[in-house]
Amino acid sequence: MAKQAVFTMKLESELRDEFMAEAEAAHRPASQVLRELMREFIRHQREAREYDEYLGRKVALARGSMRNGVGRSNDDVEAEFAARRANIENQE
Repeated sequence: MAKQAVFTMKLESELRDEFMAEAEAAHRPASQVLRELMREFIRHQREAREYDEYLGRKVALARGSMRNGVGRSNDDVEAEFAARRANIENQE
């Protein structure tokens, strides 16, 4: 990919100096490290957004099921699993 954009930023001198020293110690150009950090940040943000959207769809479906009388209440689920746990404990 052609590198045509310039990115200027302000940061503390100490942070810059430490970053440059670590990039040099890793035998990598600071710009390469920053590109990788940016790509990782973008990937993480997209995954988080996609997960939030997925979770929102799941919640909407669950709420729709409850409104339509298809779902089960939390109390019903808790009671069922309490009975299952008791059954397992009685078998031991």
